[in-house]
Amino acid sequence: MTAESAAADAPRATGTKRRWPLLPIAPIIVAAVGIATAAAIAWVALSQLQSSSDQAASSRSRALATVLAARVAATPIAHRPALVAQMSRATGATFLLARPDGFVESDVSPLGRETVEVLLTDGEGFLSVEGVRQRYAVATLADRREPLSVVALVEAPSPAVGTVRLTNAVGLLTVLLLGVAITVTLVFVRTAREDVGYVTQRLEELAARGSVDGEGAAGASVPLRSLDQVGLLTQALNTLIERFAAAERSYRADLRAAAQLDRERSHFLAGLSHELRTPLNAILGFTHLLESEDDGPLSDDAKESLATIRASGEHLKSLIDDIIDLSAMETGQLRLSRVVVDVPGVASEVVREAQPAVKNRPVEVSMKMESPAFAWADPRRIRQVITNLVSNAVKATAEGSVKVTVGHEEDMVRIDVTDTGRGIAPSVLATIFEPYRQAGDAAARRGGAGLGLAITRRLVVLHGGSMDARSELGRGSVFTVRLPDETHSARVPRDSLVPFSDVPEEIRAAERSQS
Repeated sequence: MTAESAAADAPRATGTKRRWPLLPIAPIIVAAVGIATAAAIAWVALSQLQSSSDQAASSRSRALATVLAARVAATPIAHRPALVAQMSRATGATFLLARPDGFVESDVSPLGRETVEVLLTDGEGFLSVEGVRQRYAVATLADRREPLSVVALVEAPSPAVGTVRLTNAVGLLTVLLLGVAITVTLVFVRTAREDVGYVTQRLEELAARGSVDGEGAAGASVPLRSLDQVGLLTQALNTLIERFAAAERSYRADLRAAAQLDRERSHFLAGLSHELRTPLNAILGFTHLLESEDDGPLSDDAKESLATIRASGEHLKSLIDDIIDLSAMETGQLRLSRVVVDVPGVASEVVREAQPAVKNRPVEVSMKMESPAFAWADPRRIRQVITNLVSNAVKATAEGSVKVTVGHEEDMVRIDVTDTGRGIAPSVLATIFEPYRQAGDAAARRGGAGLGLAITRRLVVLHGGSMDARSELGRGSVFTVRLPDETHSARVPRDSLVPFSDVPEEIRAAERSQS
């Protein structure tokens, strides 16, 4: 695995770790919900069991109290204690014969007199006797001559009888149901996880192939393995793959058509430009021949007309050369002949040649060398770059100065062309390096196709350098070019270099005519 792929996979791995895994979490959730449900059911059942037990004890205490009261009323006073004892042994309940003042007619009573008074007043309820929870009920004898009441105490245990058996039954049933539920959940989750894993694997295979255009959407689709939510996801994914494949095929077809049209356009422009240069060279040649007056003197009007023809022809020739250069760069046919170039020398020549273009305007064109600078570049193209920038600066400056500064910036040769002209608006500055774009209003523009800066920047980039611009309306512009210095070359000895200013004039003139 490469460093790039590892870095690309890191966010995905990190995101996977942050999610809860489905396989262990689903059974845990099922178990938690099952246990909570079983606990709720057990609580309700035990509550109902306790309530039923209490109601049964209450009914039994009332019935025993009523029956005993009736029998006591019909029994002689001497036989009453024996009757009460017999009823207690027979029913397992506790009976008391009490007077309205709380006095109990018994030698041994589990309750005090004050407690009995409370029982007689309430009539029925719950009471704890010697740690045993009991239900009591009071029945009054029907004999008015002897105001007695029968108190029946029946045990009402808490928890109720059967609580342990009910709890064990609920627990066993819960374990069985949880086992079945967890097993089914594990099987379901494992199956869903395998389906998702299969879909993920298929997507990774598609991503590894990089394109579905070769096989088509049918070969790239994911087989449907289930009819659940994963199946619905797979169907949606296959639909997306089909749409993507169709969009990719359409995009590639449009891209091929656009590339073919671009190549045809470039070839057409290159061919047309070459065809236009042939008669144009003839026009310029005959114009130069006539201006030499070898065939006789010319009148002032004829000279002025020839000068206009020559200027227009040279301007048209520069436009054609720009189109040829742009077409060559777009088709990859432009090749650089790199040598070690004395950049300050080239800049000095360009500045000297630009000074006549100022004419009568108060504009100073100068060059400053901060340090010797030698670039590894094509000298003819570097001259073209500097000439375009200086020419644009001179055209944009009505008064003030145009300054070319040459120096070093790390391992690059830096060229700054600064002017005090009209400047460029921020909205236009971002587009000035695009072909067929010109800055400024229509009245301020000079003739041209808007290719100069586009060609200049492409030439700089072709050398491995960079170019940028800064400008402010009304205060001028600064164009900065950075080119690889001589350290990028084969280290040509410095003493073998010939300064540009020492090149014979005829060679420099030939180079200027070619550029």
